[in-house]
Amino acid sequence: MGTSRYPLEHAGTQAVPGKFLYISHSKYENDWKSLPHTHPFSELFYVKSGRGSFLIEEETYSIQEDDFVIVNANVSHTERSSRDMPLEYVTIGVEGLIFSFEGKKEHIIFGCQKEQKDLLFYMTAMLQEMTEKNRDYETICQNLLEVLIIKLIRRTNFAFEVAPSSQISKECFKIKRYIESNYMHDITLDTLAEFSHLNKYYMVHAFTMHCGCSPINYLCQTRIQASKELLANTDYSITEVAQSSGFSSQSYFAQCFRKSCGVTASAYRKACKGTSSTLQLP
Repeated sequence: MGTSRYPLEHAGTQAVPGKFLYISHSKYENDWKSLPHTHPFSELFYVKSGRGSFLIEEETYSIQEDDFVIVNANVSHTERSSRDMPLEYVTIGVEGLIFSFEGKKEHIIFGCQKEQKDLLFYMTAMLQEMTEKNRDYETICQNLLEVLIIKLIRRTNFAFEVAPSSQISKECFKIKRYIESNYMHDITLDTLAEFSHLNKYYMVHAFTMHCGCSPINYLCQTRIQASKELLANTDYSITEVAQSSGFSSQSYFAQCFRKSCGVTASAYRKACKGTSSTLQLP
């Protein structure tokens, strides 16, 4: 009988810092509400299929099947799908890590066709653990994340460093995510308090302190951003833009838009279409 024994040479190796927050699986189905946003943590994206683009800090990058994207904390970004080849991807949130890339960039996009089976194994395992929630699933996901990050470091030679703990509470982050995903629906302070399981008045105070504005103001800002996207990229009527953005009436939408952007919605659309050379877009 032949035996090969390989002793561990670096027993004192430190675990990869960073906390596993969540993993999600998304697939474009013509209902994508794509808005630039930021998070107080880093995000890792793996494109399982399809084509599209990433908007990162006002720069657009093409993405396709087997591409991997890493975006550092507090960096504005959003993903957009091709209609002909819809995007399907997995996203992982990681708290407490900032990645260092060449050129002082805050993101990286690279193809990983050769590592596809390897990377998918870890992400599929994390998805399964989070779905089934069997005993010690949190520990398993954390360990799988650490292995995944080491595999990515081997592939790209990037480095990482421990990031300072976020100042925004988990509750406030959940509220922000809820608003960004449901702004087109009727949302009140009671809705947000029920969702977050917080006292309404405490919730408003905490959100304002951590986010710099009240939940309702953040909801309005999110709806205005959505309306600007629709005005620039669709032929919806002003009434349809208002409704699709979650405003209760066209008159209220007009009031909020003018206050936020300094111009009317119609003037903003004309500027986006290139019919006005003098108007400065906000």
